[in-house]
Amino acid sequence: MSDPDIILEAIALERHFVTRKPMFGAPTVVRAVDGVDLRVRRGETFAIVGESGCGKSTLARLLLRLIDPSGGTIRYEGADLAALAPADLRAKRRDLQFIFQDPFSSLNPRMTVGALIEEPMRTHDIGTPADRPGRVAALLSRVGLMPDYANRYPHEFSGGQRQRIGIARALASGPKVLVGDEPVSALDVSIQAQVVNILEDLKAEFGLTLVIIAHDLAVIRHMADRVAVMYLGKIVEVATVDELFSTPRHPYTAALIAAIPVPQVGARSDARPVEGDPPNPINLPAGCRFQPRCAFAQDVCRAKEPSLQTLPGGRSVACHRAEVMSLTGIAETTDTRTKAAHRRFDLYRAARIAGASPQAAQGNPALPSQE
Repeated sequence: MSDPDIILEAIALERHFVTRKPMFGAPTVVRAVDGVDLRVRRGETFAIVGESGCGKSTLARLLLRLIDPSGGTIRYEGADLAALAPADLRAKRRDLQFIFQDPFSSLNPRMTVGALIEEPMRTHDIGTPADRPGRVAALLSRVGLMPDYANRYPHEFSGGQRQRIGIARALASGPKVLVGDEPVSALDVSIQAQVVNILEDLKAEFGLTLVIIAHDLAVIRHMADRVAVMYLGKIVEVATVDELFSTPRHPYTAALIAAIPVPQVGARSDARPVEGDPPNPINLPAGCRFQPRCAFAQDVCRAKEPSLQTLPGGRSVACHRAEVMSLTGIAETTDTRTKAAHRRFDLYRAARIAGASPQAAQGNPALPSQE
């Protein structure tokens, strides 16, 4: 019997890409997502983090079946998305929407903003042709844009404005789940804070469930409830955001946190950096995939791949030494660095609460308020 608190679930989910098919011998395969298990609770903000190339964007697309899995199961409210017929999947898409990393390439340059936002309404037969322009105007206002922008084209807007348009389009069908693939990574820091605040407000207003893909851990610290850390196609740790940043139990998690820069002149980290580059995904190492770069690796790590185990307290870790690993010293250092990096969002949150614009809070009212 399915848990009603779980809205989106992946079970042994896989996506393998064949890069070469030789005339003789086995083809070359990249295991972009390789046996991922995760459960997203209704109404939470669930983050997936990791280095570039770890498979997190592929996983995001799999969760909404924008690409088909090589194996495993994707469940939305108990229904297996991977087994749905095209017509049934199309109906589910009303509840599951995607915010793309690049707001420009995801918007059709031949369509006006109004037509782009109205398209999901036409697809899912929402409203009537007469009331849809009013719905479009309301959505534009809700994401901080002028309603008359509906008559303009995507190239007439800045990156931050285009991302707001993308969010408005994702909201047009009245979804329950929003998946954002690096939704703020292409934006300036000040604009990042505004878009993050918009997403948080929309989540509270519409009761949304958010799945956010990111590599900026300060953003994740600010908005996530739980975090999954991904490395070379595998989930290596899942924990609440407070647990993850205060006491990381996987060496890779600790290394990611230690890599967060502190916005302070002369600041230096005494945390141990990760040595080397990620292994070739075509030729993965034996045992734990992180062991060639791990300072704590032992013989068992090189011989046997660890499974994702649930520890007392509810967090999950894929590490042979998870129960005895003492990373508290690293955690204290990295937590201090994360809090310092996190301060860049505090100004914008305080400005929003006070009812002032973020630019005015910075003492720079010359910046455009619609950016």
